[in-house]
Amino acid sequence: MSTLTEAAPGYRARRTLPLRVELVRQLTRRRTLVMAGILAALPFVLLTAFAIGGEPGGRNSALTLMDTATASGANFAAVNLFVSAGFLLVIPVALFCGDTVASEASWSSLRYLLAAPVPRARLLASKLAVGLGLSLAAMVLLPLVALAVGTAAYGWGPLELPTGGALDAGTAAQRLVVVVAYLFVSQLVTAGLAFWLSTRTDAPLGAVGGAVGLTIVGNVLDAVTALGHWRDFLPAHWQFAWADVVQPHPEWSGVIQGAALSVTYALVLFALAFRGFARKDVVS
Repeated sequence: MSTLTEAAPGYRARRTLPLRVELVRQLTRRRTLVMAGILAALPFVLLTAFAIGGEPGGRNSALTLMDTATASGANFAAVNLFVSAGFLLVIPVALFCGDTVASEASWSSLRYLLAAPVPRARLLASKLAVGLGLSLAAMVLLPLVALAVGTAAYGWGPLELPTGGALDAGTAAQRLVVVVAYLFVSQLVTAGLAFWLSTRTDAPLGAVGGAVGLTIVGNVLDAVTALGHWRDFLPAHWQFAWADVVQPHPEWSGVIQGAALSVTYALVLFALAFRGFARKDVVS
């Protein structure tokens, strides 16, 4: 293939498979539209639940973030992030990063992309960049819709804290941006797992399901208190560290540790994906 690419006039490896082409292909897929619809619908589901069930809270003496959901649009957005961070936000990340390469193999189009010729590293880089971009877009979509729905239903006001006190609307918006950024970084482990599995299998469902399953296993292990300090090495242990940021005096140590751990795991998994795919015999 190297002889053909050197002889081809005007061939430039960096111009093959542009990001915009891959982005358009992924945006127009049904699973992307369905996932966007589910995330956009969640705030309306919670709004309906509160309308039917009444004001949250009052079940026990302990005040939680959920009890402040109807205090303002900012509170409603924070609650949406809280209820979705543990599982729902895992699904679009696993889907967009796990389906991207495996789906090409299942359609038997992967070998034709490489024969175009598109360098393998560039193919993976384009697909990874678009997968991560769509994952970030999914995490931004949810709080934006929740903030709009919550503001329309409960008004624009400060973020009431269950521990007492409040953050003014401007500060609350800035903190929510930090929360979304941290949630994205914390999900890089799932993205790495899904992407690595996507390069190892021709079954998209296997890559997506495997990443979701391993993430759930991590959550289960984090609940085993007998593991003690070993849980500090589990990304799931830090998934709610962002709660320390939504305070009058934010605490950053947990966010920093969680982000560092997630980035480290993700870089290793991405490296394994690129290394394995470079040596893989692509026949589909």
